[in-house]
Amino acid sequence: MTRKRIYEIARDLNIASKDLIEKLAEMGMPGLKAANSLDEEEYALILNLYEEETAVRSAQEEKTEAAPSKKQAVAVEKPEKAKTGRPRAPVVSVLGHIDHGKTTLLDAIRHSRLAAREAGGITQGVAAYQADLHGKKITFIDTPGHKAFTGMRARGARATDIAVLVVAADDGVMAQTVEAIDHIRAAEIPMIVAINKIDKPNANIDKVMNDLTKLGLTPEAWGGQTITVSISALKEENIDDLLEMILLVAEVEDLRADPKGDLEAIIIESHLSKGQGPVATAVIKNGTLRAKDEIVAGTTFGRVKALVDETGKRVREALPGTAVEVVGLQDVPPVGTLIEIRKDLKEAKQVAAARQAEEEGPRRARPKLSVEDLFREAMEEQKLRLILKAASTGALEAAQREIEGLDVEDIKVEFLHAGVGDVSESDILLAASVNGDCLVVGFGVKADGKATRLAEQQGVNILIYEIIYDLIDEIERSLKQMLAPEYEEARLGEAEVRDLFKIPDGVVAGCYVTDGKAVRHANVRVLRGDDEVFSGEIASLHRFANDVREVQSGRECGIRIKDFDGVEVGDRLVIFTLEEVAR
Repeated sequence: MTRKRIYEIARDLNIASKDLIEKLAEMGMPGLKAANSLDEEEYALILNLYEEETAVRSAQEEKTEAAPSKKQAVAVEKPEKAKTGRPRAPVVSVLGHIDHGKTTLLDAIRHSRLAAREAGGITQGVAAYQADLHGKKITFIDTPGHKAFTGMRARGARATDIAVLVVAADDGVMAQTVEAIDHIRAAEIPMIVAINKIDKPNANIDKVMNDLTKLGLTPEAWGGQTITVSISALKEENIDDLLEMILLVAEVEDLRADPKGDLEAIIIESHLSKGQGPVATAVIKNGTLRAKDEIVAGTTFGRVKALVDETGKRVREALPGTAVEVVGLQDVPPVGTLIEIRKDLKEAKQVAAARQAEEEGPRRARPKLSVEDLFREAMEEQKLRLILKAASTGALEAAQREIEGLDVEDIKVEFLHAGVGDVSESDILLAASVNGDCLVVGFGVKADGKATRLAEQQGVNILIYEIIYDLIDEIERSLKQMLAPEYEEARLGEAEVRDLFKIPDGVVAGCYVTDGKAVRHANVRVLRGDDEVFSGEIASLHRFANDVREVQSGRECGIRIKDFDGVEVGDRLVIFTLEEVAR
C-alpha cells in the first residue's frame, strides 16, 4: 500500500503543514510530524474531510455575499489585521566533518536546482546562491565551515535560519561533526541532518542514527525530533527530498520579511578586489538594499556603487532572502558585520568614525570579565557554561564526569562543547558567540597563539590545568566563594532582667548573668516565657557606672538593647554571636 508524507498531503491540499498537523491532532492523531507518512485509507479520509469543509465554507460565503446582516456587514468592512511582512526565502548553511560531502552536496544542488540559469552561471566571488523547488527559493551560504558560521554569531549577527549537518553514512559521527552540532546549538537555529554517501557499499544509516541519538538528536524515524534525510550527493539522489524538508522547516519557522522595513543585511564574506576595491557579500534578511544607498558596515562606510547577484549580473536592488556582492565600501569589513543605511554620506562617515574611535580605545570587542565575575554571574543564572578541551578521549570523559558531579547549590554545568585537542580559535569564537559568558577550560592541553590573542580581543577567559583534581578544586572553590555566606549561632550566655532604668537614650535593663557571659555588641534574643519578643544587638553594657566589654556569670550588669525599649522584668536575654560556616 502506498504511503504519503504529511507535508506532501498539505501541498496537495494547498495548506500549511502545521495547519494540517493541528487538524490531525483534533481528529485524534496527535504527535505527528511533517515527515511522518499516512496510508491510503487515512489519506482518503483527510481529503474527504477537507472537501466537505471547503463545500460548507463556500456555501456560507455565497449566503453572506447575497444577504449580509448588519453585523456581518460591519465585519466585512473591518480592516484585516496587518501581517509582519511576507514570507521570504530561508538562508541555509551546510556544516559537517571534513570529507563528509559538504562541497559535493552544494555542487549537486547547484547542478540540479539552480534558481537562475543565465549565461555565465555562478560568479566565483559570490559566497551564496539560490536553489528553486516548486517555485520556492532557498538561499545557501557557501561558507568554509563552522568557524565562519560562528564568527557571525560572535558579532551578534544571525545570518543563517537553518543549518544542514552533513554526516557520511560510511563514517558516522566524527569529531568535527560533534563540534558543528555544538556550534549549531549555540546559534539556536533548527537543524536538518543529511546522511550522505548512501550509495557506498559500507553505508550504515542505522549507525549514524544511533550516533545522533547518543548526542541527544534522536531522529524522527526513531520517534525523536531531529529531521534526517538520506542522500547521495555524488549521485544526486534525494536532493529534492532534502530541499523539501528545508522548505518545510522554513514554513514552520514562519520566516517573514518586509521589503519596505528597516534593512537587516549581514556580511558573510569580504575581500579586496584589485579592480573594484573592497567587496562584501551580504545576505538580506529584511528591508531592501539599493544601488547608491549610503551605508555603514561596522567601522567602514561608503556609497553602494554596484550590487552583483549570484549570476554576475548587476542589479538595482536586493530584496529579503537574497545575497549580493556590495561594491563601494572604503575598507574591507569583518564577516558578521551588519550593513546599515544612513541618510547621507556625511552621516555614514561620522558613524563609522565614532565606532573606529570607540574600538581604538579599549581595543577589544567587549570588556573582559574576571574569572570571579564570571563565576558570580554563573551563581546568579544557576548555570556555568564551559567549553572543555582535553588531551585524550579518556581524559575528556574523566574531566567531564568530575565536573558534572560538582554539587554547589544546584548550579548546573552546561557544556557548549567538549573535545580532544588544544584550545583553538574555533573554541574562542564559540565562547564569544553565546548569550552570556562562557569559560574555556583545558585539561592537559595548551592554547595556541591565535586562540590566546583572539581570547584577549573577545574577552574570553581560558583556564589550563595539568592535574584533574586541580581543575575540579578550582571550579568548586570559585563557585563556593560566590555563594552567600552561611552563619550559625554561637551561644555566649544568658541573663535575667530584674529591674528597669529609664535614661534619656531609652531603657536600661538591670540584669543578672545566670550563665556564660554578656558581651557588648553581641546579638541578643529577648524571651518572655517561651516566646521570642525581639532579636537584636546589645548597644551598651555597664558594670555599675563603668562601660565594659563583657560581664561574667554570677554578676550584675546594665544592658541597653539597640532599637528596643519594650523589655520587661522577668524577661530572659539569650546572648550569642553569628559565626560564618565554611561551605
